[in-house]
Amino acid sequence: MARKPEKGLTYRDAGVDDAAADSAIGEVAKLAKKTYGPHVVSGIGGFGGLFSLNGSIGLLGKHYKDPVLVACTDGVGTKLKVAFATGKHDTVGIDLVAMNVNDLIAEGADPLFFLDYFGTGKLDPGVMVEVLSGIVEGCKQAGMALLGGETAELPDLYAPGEYDLAGFCVGVMERSKAFDRTKIIPGDAVVGIASSGLHSNGYSLARKALLEVGGLKLDDVPHGFDATLGAVMLAPTRIYARAVTAVLKRYKVKEVVKGIAHITGGGLVANVPRVLPRSVDAVIEKSKLRPQPIFALLQDTGGIAEDEMYRVFNMGVGLVLICSDYYASAIVRTLNTKKVGEKAWIIGKVEDGKGEVRLV
Repeated sequence: MARKPEKGLTYRDAGVDDAAADSAIGEVAKLAKKTYGPHVVSGIGGFGGLFSLNGSIGLLGKHYKDPVLVACTDGVGTKLKVAFATGKHDTVGIDLVAMNVNDLIAEGADPLFFLDYFGTGKLDPGVMVEVLSGIVEGCKQAGMALLGGETAELPDLYAPGEYDLAGFCVGVMERSKAFDRTKIIPGDAVVGIASSGLHSNGYSLARKALLEVGGLKLDDVPHGFDATLGAVMLAPTRIYARAVTAVLKRYKVKEVVKGIAHITGGGLVANVPRVLPRSVDAVIEKSKLRPQPIFALLQDTGGIAEDEMYRVFNMGVGLVLICSDYYASAIVRTLNTKKVGEKAWIIGKVEDGKGEVRLV
């Protein structure tokens, strides 16, 4: 039988150091305030965060007449395993925000605020602050407030040195501006916006192909690369909120911009159909895609079939816009301006079909 502590059993004896958590949360609260605007009534510190919908809000700076709230939740997945192995934790928070807010803007919503969940076995305050600094950076990029979150120290649940992340994002949109997939018709254009690499999907396959089958190390610099494999795999997911805002401010929803797809797990093949009516297909030309070198390394090293690559990974395209062909070139120019800073191009067109993607 275990011996009882002389001064009585404490939470720390059970593996939970709440004093360390409180200290780290205080530091995070200071960071979070950098994301606050006039609509944050109260943020980190209470039992909930308060956000006002009065007045002009969001990146679009609109007064909403018939506002509809849009909510999303997501995580980072096994990309975290690369962070654990490299000891680099300051970018996965950006991934967490990106995976949520990119889903949000795919609905045409204006990002408002974000909440996070950080769960670990034994809290390392330094690691937690690194992770949360990435979340703050992601929120700044997305133009929304880090309104609150939860830190859980669960010594019997997580392996030593590991943690998990989940995020929750809320935005707003005008009810009349919701996308209507029936507006997508043959002749419309498919515009792709470049990803930053793998983003945060397919890492179970990527790690197996590169590290197990290929025998590569995360500190290797593969031929033709200018950074270590670990750095390339940890490149943060691109946040497209300001790019989409620039487009939606200039071009009409439904008549010009008819649908947006965030290319996550399932790649172009599974995600673009989520915005299509059953009467059309999106025909995407593989020759027009611009996958980064990591994708070729993955396919060659792991012996992965081309169909599987397109089924799992984004293949260089992180976001797709379906738009009127007449305005497609102008939308691409808007996205490629120095002010917006994206790399966009036309990757295909809409044809009669069954609500699928055809890769040609």
